Amino acid sequence: MNKQDENYLDFLDGFYLSLKELPIDNLLDNPEKVAIISMDVTNAFCRIGNLASERVAAIIEPIVDLFTLAWKKGLKNIVLLQDCHTPNAKEFNAFGEHAICGTVESETVDEIKSLPFYDEMKVIKKNSINPAQNTEFDRWLEEHPEIDTFIVVGDCTDFCVYQAAMHLLTTANARDIERRVIIPEVCVNTYDVPVETAKGSPAEPHPADLLHKVFLHHMQLNGIKIYKKLT
Repeated sequence: MNKQDENYLDFLDGFYLSLKELPIDNLLDNPEKVAIISMDVTNAFCRIGNLASERVAAIIEPIVDLFTLAWKKGLKNIVLLQDCHTPNAKEFNAFGEHAICGTVESETVDEIKSLPFYDEMKVIKKNSINPAQNTEFDRWLEEHPEIDTFIVVGDCTDFCVYQAAMHLLTTANARDIERRVIIPEVCVNTYDVPVETAKGSPAEPHPADLLHKVFLHHMQLNGIKIYKKLT
Protein backbone atom coordinates (compact mmCIF):
# COMPACT_ATOMS: atom_id res chain seq x y z
CA MET A 1 0.00 0.00 0.00
CA ASN A 2 1.43 3.39 -0.96
CA LYS A 3 1.46 6.47 1.24
CA GLN A 4 -1.46 8.07 -0.57
CA ASP A 5 -3.63 5.03 0.13
CA GLU A 6 -2.58 5.05 3.78
CA ASN A 7 -3.45 8.73 4.03
CA TYR A 8 -6.86 8.07 2.54
CA LEU A 9 -7.60 5.31 5.04
CA ASP A 10 -6.67 7.68 7.85
CA PHE A 11 -8.92 10.32 6.31
CA LEU A 12 -11.73 7.78 6.00
CA ASP A 13 -11.59 6.97 9.70
CA GLY A 14 -11.70 10.68 10.52
CA PHE A 15 -14.63 11.23 8.15
CA TYR A 16 -16.57 8.43 9.79
CA LEU A 17 -15.85 9.51 13.34
CA SER A 18 -16.78 13.14 12.62
CA LEU A 19 -20.28 12.45 11.25
CA LYS A 20 -22.77 14.77 12.95
CA GLU A 21 -26.35 14.37 14.08
CA LEU A 22 -29.12 16.32 12.35
CA PRO A 23 -32.34 17.35 14.09
CA ILE A 24 -35.14 15.92 11.98
CA ASP A 25 -37.13 19.12 12.50
CA ASN A 26 -34.62 20.78 10.15
CA LEU A 27 -36.11 18.65 7.35
CA LEU A 28 -39.78 18.72 8.25
CA ASP A 29 -40.98 22.28 7.77
CA ASN A 30 -43.17 20.70 5.09
CA PRO A 31 -43.42 16.96 5.92
CA GLU A 32 -45.30 16.24 2.69
CA LYS A 33 -42.12 17.15 0.79
CA VAL A 34 -40.01 14.50 2.54
CA ALA A 35 -39.91 10.72 2.06
CA ILE A 36 -38.09 7.84 3.69
CA ILE A 37 -36.87 5.16 1.29
CA SER A 38 -36.12 1.87 3.04
CA MET A 39 -34.01 -0.73 1.27
CA ASP A 40 -34.41 -4.46 1.96
CA VAL A 41 -35.14 -4.47 5.67
CA THR A 42 -36.46 -8.00 5.34
CA ASN A 43 -35.93 -11.38 6.91
CA ALA A 44 -33.57 -12.41 4.10
CA PHE A 45 -30.95 -9.88 5.16
CA CYS A 46 -31.67 -9.71 8.88
CA ARG A 47 -32.90 -13.05 10.16
CA ILE A 48 -32.83 -16.15 7.94
CA GLY A 49 -31.28 -17.42 4.75
CA ASN A 50 -27.98 -17.27 2.89
CA LEU A 51 -27.55 -13.49 3.25
CA ALA A 52 -28.80 -12.90 6.79
CA SER A 53 -26.38 -10.78 8.81
CA GLU A 54 -26.27 -9.73 12.46
CA ARG A 55 -24.65 -6.46 11.40
CA VAL A 56 -27.62 -5.72 9.19
CA ALA A 57 -30.16 -6.85 11.79
CA ALA A 58 -28.69 -4.26 14.16
CA ILE A 59 -30.11 -1.43 12.04
CA ILE A 60 -33.72 -2.55 12.57
CA GLU A 61 -34.11 -0.75 15.89
CA PRO A 62 -32.77 2.65 14.75
CA ILE A 63 -34.87 2.42 11.58
CA VAL A 64 -38.02 1.69 13.58
CA ASP A 65 -37.15 4.61 15.87
CA LEU A 66 -36.72 6.89 12.84
CA PHE A 67 -39.99 5.75 11.27
CA THR A 68 -41.83 6.38 14.54
CA LEU A 69 -40.27 9.79 15.13
CA ALA A 70 -40.85 10.94 11.56
CA TRP A 71 -44.46 9.71 11.51
CA LYS A 72 -45.27 11.55 14.74
CA LYS A 73 -43.90 14.72 13.16
CA GLY A 74 -46.10 14.38 10.08
CA LEU A 75 -43.97 12.51 7.54
CA LYS A 76 -46.29 10.05 5.80
CA ASN A 77 -44.27 9.06 2.73
CA ILE A 78 -42.44 5.83 3.62
CA VAL A 79 -41.49 3.49 0.79
CA LEU A 80 -40.24 -0.04 1.43
CA LEU A 81 -38.23 -1.27 -1.55
CA GLN A 82 -37.71 -5.00 -1.06
CA ASP A 83 -36.29 -7.97 -2.90
CA CYS A 84 -38.94 -10.34 -4.21
CA HIS A 85 -37.02 -12.59 -6.53
CA THR A 86 -38.18 -14.98 -9.20
CA PRO A 87 -37.13 -18.59 -8.53
CA ASN A 88 -34.37 -18.40 -11.13
CA ALA A 89 -33.34 -14.78 -10.65
CA LYS A 90 -30.15 -13.88 -12.52
CA GLU A 91 -28.95 -11.99 -9.44
CA PHE A 92 -28.44 -15.35 -7.72
CA ASN A 93 -25.36 -15.84 -9.90
CA ALA A 94 -23.64 -13.13 -7.85
CA PHE A 95 -25.30 -13.32 -4.46
CA GLY A 96 -26.78 -16.78 -4.13
CA GLU A 97 -30.44 -17.66 -3.69
CA HIS A 98 -32.40 -15.34 -1.40
CA ALA A 99 -35.76 -13.62 -0.86
CA ILE A 100 -37.80 -15.60 -3.36
CA CYS A 101 -41.30 -14.16 -3.70
CA GLY A 102 -43.80 -15.79 -1.38
CA THR A 103 -41.22 -17.02 1.12
CA VAL A 104 -40.68 -15.83 4.69
CA GLU A 105 -37.32 -14.42 3.58
CA SER A 106 -39.01 -11.89 1.29
CA GLU A 107 -41.21 -10.49 4.07
CA THR A 108 -40.64 -7.23 5.95
CA VAL A 109 -39.16 -7.75 9.41
CA ASP A 110 -41.73 -8.07 12.18
CA GLU A 111 -40.58 -4.91 13.98
CA ILE A 112 -41.68 -2.82 11.01
CA LYS A 113 -44.78 -4.89 10.27
CA SER A 114 -45.94 -4.34 13.86
CA LEU A 115 -45.88 -0.54 13.58
CA PRO A 116 -49.46 0.82 13.74
CA PHE A 117 -48.96 2.72 10.46
CA TYR A 118 -47.33 -0.15 8.54
CA ASP A 119 -50.34 -0.55 6.24
CA GLU A 120 -49.92 3.07 5.15
CA MET A 121 -46.39 2.44 3.87
CA LYS A 122 -45.80 1.81 0.18
CA VAL A 123 -44.17 -1.56 -0.58
CA ILE A 124 -42.38 -1.86 -3.94
CA LYS A 125 -41.00 -5.24 -4.99
CA LYS A 126 -37.77 -5.53 -6.96
CA ASN A 127 -35.82 -8.33 -8.64
CA SER A 128 -32.36 -6.75 -8.55
CA ILE A 129 -30.21 -4.47 -6.41
CA ASN A 130 -31.37 -1.49 -8.49
CA PRO A 131 -34.60 0.08 -7.19
CA ALA A 132 -35.83 1.31 -10.57
CA GLN A 133 -35.17 -1.57 -12.96
CA ASN A 134 -38.49 -3.20 -13.86
CA THR A 135 -40.23 -1.73 -10.80
CA GLU A 136 -42.83 0.95 -10.15
CA PHE A 137 -40.41 3.16 -8.22
CA ASP A 138 -39.90 5.79 -10.93
CA ARG A 139 -43.65 5.97 -11.46
CA TRP A 140 -44.11 6.55 -7.73
CA LEU A 141 -41.54 9.35 -7.89
CA GLU A 142 -43.35 10.93 -10.85
CA GLU A 143 -46.63 10.76 -8.92
CA HIS A 144 -45.03 12.68 -6.02
CA PRO A 145 -43.25 15.63 -7.65
CA GLU A 146 -43.64 17.66 -4.47
CA ILE A 147 -41.08 15.48 -2.64
CA ASP A 148 -37.64 17.05 -2.77
CA THR A 149 -35.95 15.40 0.23
CA PHE A 150 -35.27 11.68 0.51
CA ILE A 151 -33.92 9.88 3.57
CA VAL A 152 -32.45 6.53 2.55
CA VAL A 153 -32.07 3.71 5.09
CA GLY A 154 -31.51 -0.04 5.01
CA ASP A 155 -29.04 -2.47 3.50
CA CYS A 156 -26.58 -2.91 2.15
CA THR A 157 -24.53 0.30 2.22
CA ASP A 158 -22.51 -0.68 -0.84
CA PHE A 159 -25.28 -2.35 -2.84
CA CYS A 160 -28.97 -1.44 -2.62
CA VAL A 161 -28.56 1.66 -0.42
CA TYR A 162 -25.89 3.00 -2.76
CA GLN A 163 -27.96 2.20 -5.86
CA ALA A 164 -31.07 3.86 -4.44
CA ALA A 165 -29.33 7.00 -3.21
CA MET A 166 -27.42 7.44 -6.46
CA HIS A 167 -30.55 6.84 -8.54
CA LEU A 168 -32.47 9.47 -6.62
CA LEU A 169 -29.68 12.00 -6.99
CA THR A 170 -28.59 11.35 -10.58
CA THR A 171 -32.12 11.33 -11.99
CA ALA A 172 -32.70 14.72 -10.38
CA ASN A 173 -29.35 16.06 -11.57
CA ALA A 174 -30.07 14.98 -15.14
CA ARG A 175 -33.25 17.08 -15.08
CA ASP A 176 -31.77 20.02 -13.14
CA ILE A 177 -34.19 19.27 -10.31
CA GLU A 178 -33.24 20.39 -6.79
CA ARG A 179 -33.28 17.30 -4.60
CA ARG A 180 -31.69 16.39 -1.26
CA VAL A 181 -30.68 12.81 -0.54
CA ILE A 182 -29.75 12.08 3.06
CA ILE A 183 -28.36 8.97 4.75
CA PRO A 184 -28.33 8.51 8.55
CA GLU A 185 -25.36 6.22 9.13
CA VAL A 186 -26.90 4.38 12.09
CA CYS A 187 -29.70 3.24 9.78
CA VAL A 188 -27.52 1.59 7.11
CA ASN A 189 -25.00 -1.24 7.18
CA THR A 190 -23.52 -4.09 5.20
CA TYR A 191 -22.47 -7.70 5.75
CA ASP A 192 -19.01 -9.07 6.53
CA VAL A 193 -17.08 -11.93 4.89
CA PRO A 194 -13.44 -12.11 6.03
CA VAL A 195 -10.84 -13.15 3.46
CA GLU A 196 -10.09 -16.33 5.37
CA THR A 197 -13.77 -17.26 5.43
CA ALA A 198 -14.13 -16.68 1.70
CA LYS A 199 -11.25 -19.02 0.84
CA GLY A 200 -12.58 -22.31 -0.46
CA SER A 201 -16.19 -21.06 -0.54
CA PRO A 202 -18.37 -19.48 -3.25
CA ALA A 203 -18.38 -16.21 -1.28
CA GLU A 204 -16.24 -13.22 -2.22
CA PRO A 205 -14.31 -11.41 0.52
CA HIS A 206 -16.32 -8.48 1.82
CA PRO A 207 -14.70 -6.37 4.57
CA ALA A 208 -17.77 -4.71 6.02
CA ASP A 209 -16.17 -1.95 8.08
CA LEU A 210 -14.03 -0.75 5.17
CA LEU A 211 -16.70 -0.96 2.48
CA HIS A 212 -19.30 0.69 4.71
CA LYS A 213 -17.03 3.71 5.18
CA VAL A 214 -15.81 3.83 1.58
CA PHE A 215 -19.31 3.83 0.13
CA LEU A 216 -20.58 6.39 2.61
CA HIS A 217 -17.74 8.67 1.58
CA HIS A 218 -18.25 7.91 -2.10
CA MET A 219 -21.90 8.92 -1.79
CA GLN A 220 -20.83 12.14 -0.09
CA LEU A 221 -18.44 12.79 -2.99
CA ASN A 222 -21.50 12.70 -5.24
CA GLY A 223 -23.46 15.22 -3.18
CA ILE A 224 -25.42 12.90 -0.90
CA LYS A 225 -25.54 14.16 2.68
CA ILE A 226 -24.27 11.73 5.32
CA TYR A 227 -25.16 12.20 8.99
CA LYS A 228 -24.60 10.01 12.01
CA LYS A 229 -28.31 9.99 12.82
CA LEU A 230 -31.49 12.06 12.67
CA THR A 231 -32.77 13.08 16.09
